Amino acid sequence: MLRSLPKINIKSRPDYILLLAILFLLFMGIIILSSASAPLSARTAGTPNYFLFRQIIVGLIPGLILALILYNFKISFLREKSFWIYLFSMLLMALVFIPKIGEAAGGARRWIKIFGFSFQPVEFLKIAIILYLAAWMVKPIKKKNTYLSLLLPFCIIIGMPLLLLILQPNISAVGMIAFIGLAIYFVSKAPLSHILVFIIIAILLFSTLIFEPYRFNRMFTFLNPEKDPLGKGYHIKQSLIAIGSGGVFGKGIGFSDQKFGFLPKPIITDSIFPVFAEETGFFGSLMLLICYGILIWRGFKTAKDSTDEFSRLTAIGITSWIGIQTFINLAAMMALFPLTGVPLPFLSYGSSALICELAAMGILLNISKNNRI
Repeated sequence: MLRSLPKINIKSRPDYILLLAILFLLFMGIIILSSASAPLSARTAGTPNYFLFRQIIVGLIPGLILALILYNFKISFLREKSFWIYLFSMLLMALVFIPKIGEAAGGARRWIKIFGFSFQPVEFLKIAIILYLAAWMVKPIKKKNTYLSLLLPFCIIIGMPLLLLILQPNISAVGMIAFIGLAIYFVSKAPLSHILVFIIIAILLFSTLIFEPYRFNRMFTFLNPEKDPLGKGYHIKQSLIAIGSGGVFGKGIGFSDQKFGFLPKPIITDSIFPVFAEETGFFGSLMLLICYGILIWRGFKTAKDSTDEFSRLTAIGITSWIGIQTFINLAAMMALFPLTGVPLPFLSYGSSALICELAAMGILLNISKNNRI
């Protein structure tokens, strides 16, 4: 008599530790944004709460609604529609180059403005590329992994959005998309030789891009910040002053000095962590790092416990995205990495980024809900 096969026991509930980490980061993001944005908001909009209310109304609320919707989707539906999601993201990326739709700022075209609302399509691209690569990689790993059947199509899928990002230009996003793709490719049982070829291609690409004058200046400033402390090195100098002046326990929420015009303009986006560190000190910063660590840990655990390959690769992609973006932002603010303009997930001001980050968390919680116990 044949023994019956054991059934896979499904949780049917989300990872509550992951959920609490997300909620804590959102809470801290609202608290620190209310403080960091107040002086800038008062100067530009006449009220200290303009950027805070805008982040809540245009970013947080739509993001939570989208996260709830994606949490209740069937994962199989996302896999089936991943190609069309990818094509739609490519269309949005192309729209930035169309006059009166694409919006230029700081010498780059990264925004779409429709009916008075602006958003960055690259944030949606991150989710789209994760879903499509995860769906596409499920099939090739079951076949013979040749360069033509696996690596070449992978490079095309990654290369098309990277080309559009280079044309914008948005080199920090190029690095992010390349890293996400490499993370998914690495865990999909692709041959090591393919991964090495992809890394070599990426190194050659970045080597040619970095010699643009302003990018070269950033690299030079990173290596020699003391050469021009009041010019190119001013940003990182003020960031380190803010972090160091927080001491052990911080100055208290709302009592940052650096937010009053000392830190450069991206204070509520790229540079929000120095204000957080100044106001909450070492212990507050440590709590924040632990919370990000818990999110990344539970994200990779979600991938490990996934019941199907698509869910596993998707969870790996989402967790890698949040993890590397967090690392780059924090490292740049502490002079451990060149300044890149990468925002801090869940804390930095930006509605399109927050909406897409919450959408990704909805998918990740959905996957955790369907995992094995």
